[in-house]
Amino acid sequence: MSQKRPELLIPASSLEVLKTAVMFGADAVYIGGEAFGLRAKAKNFSMEDMKKGVEFAHAHGVKVHVTVNILAHNDDLPGVEEYLKELKEVGPDALIIADPGVFELAKEICPEIQRHVSTQANNTNYATYQFWWKQGASRVVSARELSLREIKEIRERIPAEMEIESFIHGAMCISYSGRCLLSNFFTGRDANQGACTHPCRWKYSIVEETRPGEYMPVYENERGTYIFNSKDLCMIEHIPEMIDAGIDSFKIEGRMKTALYVATVARTYRKAIDDYLENPQKYRDNMPWYLDQISNCTYRQFTTGFYFGKPTEESQIYDSNTYVKEYTYLGIVGEICDGRCKIEQRNKFSVGETIEIMKPDGENVEVTVKRIINEEGEDQESAPHSKQVLYIELEGGQASPYDILRRQEPEVQ
Repeated sequence: MSQKRPELLIPASSLEVLKTAVMFGADAVYIGGEAFGLRAKAKNFSMEDMKKGVEFAHAHGVKVHVTVNILAHNDDLPGVEEYLKELKEVGPDALIIADPGVFELAKEICPEIQRHVSTQANNTNYATYQFWWKQGASRVVSARELSLREIKEIRERIPAEMEIESFIHGAMCISYSGRCLLSNFFTGRDANQGACTHPCRWKYSIVEETRPGEYMPVYENERGTYIFNSKDLCMIEHIPEMIDAGIDSFKIEGRMKTALYVATVARTYRKAIDDYLENPQKYRDNMPWYLDQISNCTYRQFTTGFYFGKPTEESQIYDSNTYVKEYTYLGIVGEICDGRCKIEQRNKFSVGETIEIMKPDGENVEVTVKRIINEEGEDQESAPHSKQVLYIELEGGQASPYDILRRQEPEVQ
């Protein structure tokens, strides 16, 4: 079995989240600019923030990959050319590309930046990998429809220097390799151009043509009507098999997620990978901790996707489209001033509440909010206004810059 250390590749929707990913264990971060990526609804990066993000990541030994993975139309190409010229100046480590035309433009404009082929390109066999290698790709992102057995065969039939990137955690798309037409059909917003409205999460009914206005729910074994709604991928229990398949980069999905989500998955997978490579028994012994921690961020119940064969109906959620949410994100600790944590508040909390400090090393420290002070130096009993800059005093533990503050939510009965 190969013991090569796989890259942990973490998503980031903003400069703040990029810094969180770096501090909580990422080997590489993937981000999108303000155009030509497949997450137009994400906050995404201005060129100025992208430069800052690349500088911050590189200063900590972490790589940055930038998505340019739309399926381009004619009208997109002039803008893509200008964007690639700007990226040449920014200097990320790799570009994630799905469209062959965009791939050729990147090869001409910024050949020094590695080119990775996106999962959107339907990379389902070793001949496709060999094709992209000949075109100058250094890495291909495997289609989500591949099993570990198929990936292992691809690894055996491609150059040793060529890298395989595969998803290890996050939301699954009901459509083949993410190529969805539902969003465009219903709303005019093209999923393949970055504007997906996620209609797979909606509730559906049937209308019979001669009975307009009479809505009949869609049932599958009486479990409900969310027939397109997939569970989330989670392979935390199968890191040995992922490494054995020859996967070079473990990719977390989630460029629209919060810093709390990113910190949780990055920290948990970082520890799990490191534990396994240090001592497989340590990895097995710590599995309850990994499973507990990974459930601390929002998720839709878990599945192993296609990795062990075609998914069964148990991979779908028929009765709801909602996430399980166990913790609420309160903010990231900035500087420490006179023992007070400076934060930009994200959700309401109050003096006297018990919250947690989530640290990159895996420690979670329970503390009490002793005092909340605004920028004018005035005391507040609570922090109800999102993104308000505050200074807070905590009792019971010491916070450090880049720690995450969160609150555990009561179980819903």
